[in-house]
Amino acid sequence: MPLVKDGQIVSDPYLRVLDDAPAPDDTAAIVPAARLLADAGELTRRAGPIGVLWPNDQTISELEPYLDKVALVALVFPNFRDGRAYSQARILRERYQFRGELRATGQVLRDQFLFLVRAGFDSFEVVKPADAQAFKDAIHRYSVFYQPAADGQLSAFRRRAIAHRTGAASPSVERVR
Repeated sequence: MPLVKDGQIVSDPYLRVLDDAPAPDDTAAIVPAARLLADAGELTRRAGPIGVLWPNDQTISELEPYLDKVALVALVFPNFRDGRAYSQARILRERYQFRGELRATGQVLRDQFLFLVRAGFDSFEVVKPADAQAFKDAIHRYSVFYQPAADGQLSAFRRRAIAHRTGAASPSVERVR
């Protein structure tokens, strides 16, 4: 499955580990939420980075005690109409200040890509290989947004206010993440 990260098509460094399978010590691994909650002490002592596959029907506050120990949170979109993972992403970025990799996985459509970025996602598992290029291109389509979001981009209003305050003719693109 192709992975788009930071606007580039990349190979996935993470290995998916099932509930009962051993997690290799020196390899980046993604484990299911239930396994992280049950074996957090053991999993976070590994040499390789650990990620968690978090379902959208599980409360995100359960993950909060482990956020400083995980390098990646993969949020699940079971179908394209179910947007709970958008809310989970914003909560992780804004309330819990999670700065690790936030990945969208499952039924992620190219029409949703820019909304996912705005919600705070920075990597995307793409089901159709042909969509990977469309996802890669979409991240560069717009440079200014009117709505504030969790992606770190300043809104058009904030840019104008900064330009007015500093006397700049044209505010530069600035990310706050």
